[in-house]
Amino acid sequence: MLTPICRLAALFLGAGVCAPVALTPAFAETVKLTILGVGDVYNFAEEDGRGGFARLNAVARAERAANPNMLYVFDGDMLSPSILSGFDKGQNTIDLTNLVPFDIAVPGNHEFDFGPENFAEKMAASAYPWAAVNITNADGSAVPGLGGVMIKQMAGLKIALVPVAQDTTPEVASSGDLKFLPTVETGIAAAKAARDDGADLVIGVVQTDQANDSELFQSHEFDVILSGDDHSYATAYDGITAYVETSMDARYLSPVDLHIEIDEKDGKRTISWTPIFRFIDTANVSPDPETLAMVNGFKNQLDESLNLEIGVTEVPLDSRRNVVRAEEAAIGNLIADAVQKAAGADVAIIGGGGIRADRTYDAGTKLTRRDILNELPFGNVTVMTEIPGSQVLAALENGFSQVEKGAGRFPQVAGLTVIYDPSAPAGARVVSVAIGGTALEMDRLYRVATNDYMLEGGDGYGAFGGGKVLINAGNGNLMANDVMHYVMATGKVTSTVEGRIKTIGQ
Repeated sequence: MLTPICRLAALFLGAGVCAPVALTPAFAETVKLTILGVGDVYNFAEEDGRGGFARLNAVARAERAANPNMLYVFDGDMLSPSILSGFDKGQNTIDLTNLVPFDIAVPGNHEFDFGPENFAEKMAASAYPWAAVNITNADGSAVPGLGGVMIKQMAGLKIALVPVAQDTTPEVASSGDLKFLPTVETGIAAAKAARDDGADLVIGVVQTDQANDSELFQSHEFDVILSGDDHSYATAYDGITAYVETSMDARYLSPVDLHIEIDEKDGKRTISWTPIFRFIDTANVSPDPETLAMVNGFKNQLDESLNLEIGVTEVPLDSRRNVVRAEEAAIGNLIADAVQKAAGADVAIIGGGGIRADRTYDAGTKLTRRDILNELPFGNVTVMTEIPGSQVLAALENGFSQVEKGAGRFPQVAGLTVIYDPSAPAGARVVSVAIGGTALEMDRLYRVATNDYMLEGGDGYGAFGGGKVLINAGNGNLMANDVMHYVMATGKVTSTVEGRIKTIGQ
């Protein structure tokens, strides 16, 4: 039975290339190639003793020390979103990765959250190359500083690194006039071309979702695929292609060791290989000391940044538990307005239980970034789905279903007004809803902004499911950052209780 590489060699070089022969090999060699991929690393510090750049850099350095035939690749998303990146536009991630540079980095959609000019600046500041075969200028010309297929000569092998970005980036980020060619078609074409040009191994470094991953994998044009975007961890091998979905925030890492046999017979060269996947839980990794020192410096910098004033509230604000979980609250209106504007939604619905500082602010209080983070401490991301009015109604019914229990699902809203009857049975409490001043239409589609927790059904909000997700958790901004930017835009807060939520008799 032919090995995977023999089958590919037979395809390109002739059917008899790998057939058994009686001649003694003129040359045979076995080498090990290690490939470490990582992506979706947003937060510079660890969380609950796992992940972060200090642990990531420790693993990368250890792998390089253990095997000189090692490739270290980045499959997208680090410049945003995080609290610190909201202040320095991702420079902290560049500084941290420069300590242990990648062999190649593919831009994810979050590399463009601050615009193409910022990405160009960050490329120039990087101690490693960025590349994507499917990103060009609007006229089709190459983007300065952004490479394409990279050829690495290593261990007697010609290795092609095929970098592929996510073609939906213009829909979810600020990529300007840059053109994104189809991820799957362009990636497969580049892999075929690399093989035709004599690559012994073709390795895809991609930033795309699992649906596209599946097409790339099933094409069998790649020997190995390292993929980001889905924030999950997975490995697969079907006898032809090896695959790693690289987790997020470097929580879990999976170096892949390829044990490669290189044979030459009668002037013909064949290559066969088998993969061994290793699993590293970074909770068991000691942080790299040099990186940890930089991380601690960023922590101090973040503390200083969080104490900066972003605006003054001209009205009283009340985030006490008994208020945000039971009635329309001015601070709930502020947060919902910010989320609605950031997403460009028709309405916004957020759970009052996510507002957590449990305090009051007198009119004239100077608000800081830290105040907003204290109110929204969970790191939730702004998302948007498109659902019919019937599901909007069902979501509101869920929101009011446990008001007598002080449940966190109580809605704070923007873009709509609602009247409900707290004495009616749960599930039948909403009396009327108007969106943009017009009565809710059951069959009409509405763009609803919320947070990733609620979109996934948290707090009973299953009604948000099944719609067309326009902004998912991987493409949204931190809610806290959206609120900060909203306040900073005017330097003041004027939100009041204005009758968005009323009970019968009000």
